[in-house]
Amino acid sequence: MKYVVSWQPRSNMTEEMQARSLQVFGKWSPAECTNFLQFLGRIDGPGGFAVVETDDPALLARDTAIFSTFFDMTVYPVLDVQEAARIGGEALEFIRSA
Repeated sequence: MKYVVSWQPRSNMTEEMQARSLQVFGKWSPAECTNFLQFLGRIDGPGGFAVVETDDPALLARDTAIFSTFFDMTVYPVLDVQEAARIGGEALEFIRSA
C-alpha cells in the first residue's frame, strides 16, 4: 500500500526544537519493510512530503510517531492514478446501471 505523508512544523516550533528535530532525523532510519520512494521538502520552507510503500501501516505509524513532537503530520493512503481512475470508472458504471 502507498501513503503520502505530509508534515508541517508545530506552531510552537523554536530554533532549539528545529535543531533537535534535525539531530533526531540524523539518527533515524525508516522501519524495515517500509520503502520511502520520495522524500520532498516544500520550496517555501515549512514542511514536506514523503511517498511511502508498506504492507504494515503500524510501521509507518512508528516512523511518524518519532517526529510528532516536532511536526503536525497527516498520512493519506493513496492509489496510483491509473488504479483510481479504473475504480472511478467502475463506480460510474455501477451508478448508471442502478
